Amino acid sequence: MAVFVCAGCDAVLTAEVSRVALPAEVHQTWGNGTLLPVLMDAGTYAVDPEPSGPPWRRWDETGAAEAEKRGVYAPVFALSYGAPGAVFVAPGDTRGTVVIPERSGGFCCGLDGRDGPNLACGRCGQAVATRIDDCSYWQSVRFDPDAVRGVPAEDSAPEAESWQDWAERRETEPPVDQAGGWSPRWAAAAGVSLAHLLAASDGASVAVPDGPVADVFRHALDTLLPARRPARTAALAGPSLPAPTADIALVPTHPRTGRTWPSPGTVAVPVAADIWVQLAYPDRHLLSMPVAGRMPGGVLRDDPLPPRPHSLFRPDWGVFLRTLARLPAVREEWLREIHERVRNRPYADPF
Repeated sequence: MAVFVCAGCDAVLTAEVSRVALPAEVHQTWGNGTLLPVLMDAGTYAVDPEPSGPPWRRWDETGAAEAEKRGVYAPVFALSYGAPGAVFVAPGDTRGTVVIPERSGGFCCGLDGRDGPNLACGRCGQAVATRIDDCSYWQSVRFDPDAVRGVPAEDSAPEAESWQDWAERRETEPPVDQAGGWSPRWAAAAGVSLAHLLAASDGASVAVPDGPVADVFRHALDTLLPARRPARTAALAGPSLPAPTADIALVPTHPRTGRTWPSPGTVAVPVAADIWVQLAYPDRHLLSMPVAGRMPGGVLRDDPLPPRPHSLFRPDWGVFLRTLARLPAVREEWLREIHERVRNRPYADPF
């Protein structure tokens, strides 16, 4: 556990928070006029290792060589030249901050951070963070890494959680809401994993097992990759699952450390922890109601019935492109062609 304090005057700026892995949806925008929930769970924080925030430089100003030095291997609209290491917390976990009125710009329903840091330390007045709560954005507070520092919380003990403990008790978000719409968290996580799956395919088609994995990945893989044989195979691997015999292992990332499950002998593709749980154990959280007698085959016994999607699953194209541009494999001609195709027509099938 830690608290973050102002680098200028040591005023406390957050509640006690525990570090977790950076969410896949941290840079996602979703929908038009959609009010998204809070990015971070209460009592947690995450650190973005990449530069973030202003100043920005367009791709045509930086060029490919300069971008590669910054870990970007395919064209993007602009590169951040802000400091790396921004700290994300839930807005409710901030303490002692005040809004900077002249920096409270937004596009529609709230603040979007376009004017730079819009929260100041209430004691010394130094700009310390950016509050984002506009529509289409995940609500968060992003602390400037140069404006704050973390200090251990009093009586805090090292936090440890084994893979097995997490897999057995992890609460997860359902993939579909009551209206039949797909979860934006799932779309973001799938965008990250799909980019890694393409890189791991080496340009060959990828076969995935029937069931939830196929629901999330098969259509996108079949659309983006050629039907070349022999196909590579991908399968889930992780806590309580047998060692995979597939070419590619879909493994969870630890919810606290962000490290991937070790899978020696196969190419590992990361899957967000809470998404992986429901892919691996799709029925674990369904509550079956007791009934008398036997139910006919094919009849669902859940009450209320679990929500069903009204459309094919579509990974988030923005998260997909952002992830793919940061994989060195995108410099290969076949994968660059996919990147450019999606970049030029982002709403085409399968997105």
